[in-house]
Amino acid sequence: MRILVVEDNVKLAASLKKGLQQEGYAVDVALDGSEGQRMADTEGEGYDAIVLDLMLPGIDGMTICRNIRAAGSRAPVLILTARGDLPDRVEGLDAGADDYLTKPFAFEELAARIRALLRRPAVPVASILRAGELAMNAATREVTVKGRPVPLTAKEFGLLELFMRHPRQVLSRGQITTHLWDQEFEDASNVVEVHIRNVRRKLSQAGNHGQIQTVRGAGYRLSD
Repeated sequence: MRILVVEDNVKLAASLKKGLQQEGYAVDVALDGSEGQRMADTEGEGYDAIVLDLMLPGIDGMTICRNIRAAGSRAPVLILTARGDLPDRVEGLDAGADDYLTKPFAFEELAARIRALLRRPAVPVASILRAGELAMNAATREVTVKGRPVPLTAKEFGLLELFMRHPRQVLSRGQITTHLWDQEFEDASNVVEVHIRNVRRKLSQAGNHGQIQTVRGAGYRLSD
């Protein structure tokens, strides 16, 4: 999943990016409001969540929030601000934000709030996914084959979840990278193939063979 962080404090932005990447997210960072607005406009529905500071140079966070909602974006928005007064919180929520976190905050709380937001998107998304004898609990991040646990890294889990939410659909390499990697991803690398190979190996070790198929010249798909 991809997250956009719009935060002008360079140190905080870098810390958030590192922490969220360790949680398994692809993270893009904008250090001012104008850049944040441009990235939100360019990517459209490409972001699964947006972490948005209110006090920004260029365009303020409240305006960005209103603009992306006016443009039709349904990505959950978590507002960060040093202003914790009730009128400010109400204004942010009325502008289209989904949650509000007052600075200073613990990263663990921010990560938990993002997980909660991603569990309740505008369009309901199932937590339990199944494809044949392969099962995934997206809430607890557990994967099993015939009841046997399959240990996956955060990025491997994200890759398999993408396939399981689009069964039988051919996903191109570009679609996979857009969903799972940030803008710094080197498209010339073979990182996608490496992750698919690792997921296949771990599924095979648990008794699942050949469910992730290569479609020559097109991409990959998950069969039933």
